[in-house]
Amino acid sequence: MTDHKGARTPRERVQRDRIDGVLLLDKPVGPTSNDALQRARRLLAAEKAGHGGTLDPMASGLLPLAFGEATKFLHDLLDADKSYEASIRLGVATDSGDAEGVVVSRAPVNADDAQIRATAAAFIGRIEQVPPMHSALKRDGKPLYEYARAGVTLALEARPATVHALKVLGIDRASPDGPVLRMAVTVSKGTYIRALARDIGERLGCGAHLVALRRTAVGVLGIDDATALEGLEPLELAARRALLSPVDALLSSLPRVELDGTAATRFLHGQRLALPCPTPQASRVRVYRAGQLLGVADFTPPGLLAPLRVLAQPQQD
Repeated sequence: MTDHKGARTPRERVQRDRIDGVLLLDKPVGPTSNDALQRARRLLAAEKAGHGGTLDPMASGLLPLAFGEATKFLHDLLDADKSYEASIRLGVATDSGDAEGVVVSRAPVNADDAQIRATAAAFIGRIEQVPPMHSALKRDGKPLYEYARAGVTLALEARPATVHALKVLGIDRASPDGPVLRMAVTVSKGTYIRALARDIGERLGCGAHLVALRRTAVGVLGIDDATALEGLEPLELAARRALLSPVDALLSSLPRVELDGTAATRFLHGQRLALPCPTPQASRVRVYRAGQLLGVADFTPPGLLAPLRVLAQPQQD
């Protein structure tokens, strides 16, 4: 930064505050997940932030962002099922499994629409999937994509994954570059849509790669409730922060337990509690006092509540 005489002036220091909450962001194609996180963090002038599940730069869609105490619950999102809308070009395979890779093969697509739909549907259920070399999985402490960039291909073992649902949205044969299969899928943690595209192409005998990907849900969180970065920028700071959901937006699928004053104090000190059965089976639960979230606990029947993550509580005047 320079003044009108060309001399450098000190960079303006941004005052960041501790804010607690969740922002469902609709990430655009282009930036990395961390780029989008830091941009939102700057717009909200927030001290602490994290995101729940990386989206590749070529992908758009739901990126849950957590601020302050909400970051304690991001790990739950990493384990959650995720839903996507994917576009897959048939007849062309790339080394990365997506449009950013180098084309390694081309083949005619001899399957008709019914055969393509049946082949895609055959992947519903529990599958074995070899991770793509262009992924963040690590071998000997180094991400696989670093080996791939160095031209090294490793022998990778197949890993279990689950495709909970797969619906073909359409098959576009108008492009001269080959048919494009559009589908909506819901998958388990650790499932690679690039690898799913690759495997569908291999089973059809023509090869395939992912050309577009949009995440529509993470667990119970959906894209319909998300905000685009472009929607944040014109707002005043107070209006931006007003868009944050409470911390427990990340916990809405967990059973709820209310504690009275004494039990709540013991919980906040990390003590286990014996109490009437809040759920009929072992479960993780969210814990409240007078409607205020205290944290998350493991519940073991017949009635033992063990604190798992406890939130810092606001100072009382």
